[in-house]
Amino acid sequence: MRLWLVVLLLLCGWGAHSWWKHRPFHNTPGILAADQPAQETFDAGATLRRGHFTLSTRATFAMTGRVLSREDYQLDDLAPIAPTDLAMGWGRMSDSAVLDRIRISQSNRFYYWYTDRFPIPRHEIEDSSANMHMIPANDTAARALRDVRPGQVIHFEGFLVDVKRDDGWHWNTSLTRDDTGAGGCEIVLVERLRGDEATAE
Repeated sequence: MRLWLVVLLLLCGWGAHSWWKHRPFHNTPGILAADQPAQETFDAGATLRRGHFTLSTRATFAMTGRVLSREDYQLDDLAPIAPTDLAMGWGRMSDSAVLDRIRISQSNRFYYWYTDRFPIPRHEIEDSSANMHMIPANDTAARALRDVRPGQVIHFEGFLVDVKRDDGWHWNTSLTRDDTGAGGCEIVLVERLRGDEATAE
């Protein structure tokens, strides 16, 4: 068997496994995560080292929300510390009756949405959803994060953090839910995560 055929079969097998592992949950209509994220900002946080990165904690953070989409990164500069982005929704942005009328995607560390006709006001879409860069704080959280599926309702706790790389590059977290665009994403150091099929304590 030619080498290229072996490689092709391996890639197909990996792709099928990845799709099955992260296949979407299908939920009936209704709000699945009613509450807004809980955040407590503090002035003097802790400083943590993760490889070539320094993390500075800015606030405690906890939320229950519906996973609108997930995107895994392996090749960009941030992949070693934040391998996964989750687009999260709460309130009416966790309701399938609303989400069925919104197209959602992720790429290049951003979350995008589009609709032909607004099922809820635009500001509510923007204020009740966010793209979050997820940094697992421990191996247990990392394993749970790998199992998270679109459509799943999850709960996680940890810290919002600013990130600085040794070469001086920095990446600051959002501290509010009503911002959009560059700088509008939360950077979450995840200490605990649990969900329908993902549990970390």
